[in-house]
Amino acid sequence: MHRINVNMPESSREDEEMTVRQQRYQGHQSSNNIVSSISKFADDHLTLVRNISTGLAVVGVIVIARSIKLITTFHAVSEIPAPFIERNVSLRGKVHSITERGLKVEHVPIYLPVLSGILSRKQGVCTSPMLVHLAGVELTPEGREWLQKNLAPAQTVWLKLISREDDRLHCLVSQSREGSMFSYCVNEEVLRLGLARSAPVVGVRPDSRLYWRLLKRLHRAEVKAERKGRGLWKEDSLWERASKAVRDNALFRLMRRIFKRS
Repeated sequence: MHRINVNMPESSREDEEMTVRQQRYQGHQSSNNIVSSISKFADDHLTLVRNISTGLAVVGVIVIARSIKLITTFHAVSEIPAPFIERNVSLRGKVHSITERGLKVEHVPIYLPVLSGILSRKQGVCTSPMLVHLAGVELTPEGREWLQKNLAPAQTVWLKLISREDDRLHCLVSQSREGSMFSYCVNEEVLRLGLARSAPVVGVRPDSRLYWRLLKRLHRAEVKAERKGRGLWKEDSLWERASKAVRDNALFRLMRRIFKRS
């Protein structure tokens, strides 16, 4: 038996290869045509494309800012999200007044051009101060007077959130020194001047790292005042102590009564 070999003609094979190359070329040309059309449209409508891009960017920023409360104004202590307090976020504020219960501070959110104006119109312009207590500090009457002199109304302060108690925030309050770029912690300053005593930090677990870190920081400021005899730690002079001892002496009081009668 003879084996029969069937071979394709070389002309038909070349035709097939030519067809495949033509199809690839046509596909490549169509892709190029699409890209060229899009590029031509973008060039012809450049302003529209830019406006669309800007609009999408603005919408994205608004969504992100609103989701993280970046430009939201808090009018009450209850409006502050719990994660803000858990993470000890710092808020900017403006001093309204000093009361016996603490500071009244208006929240001032981060300002973003255009966006802040749009959202403020939606939220309204009504502002309400929040009650702020100096965390870990028990003020003396002299300390309250010092705050009234050094925290003037409309002055900008930063509130590091520590805890929340009913309608009151417990914070570390910071402000810039007059004529300086540096800021200082008001809580530490009143302790350092002997105008307050350190107190337990309300709303923080005593076994937490935050509690002991704050307590150590405030105690260090109080010890400085005690060592230097400032404020409530100030000791009477030797003459003042001697005069007080004489006045309190029973014999001296008796002699004063005798002289008064005579």
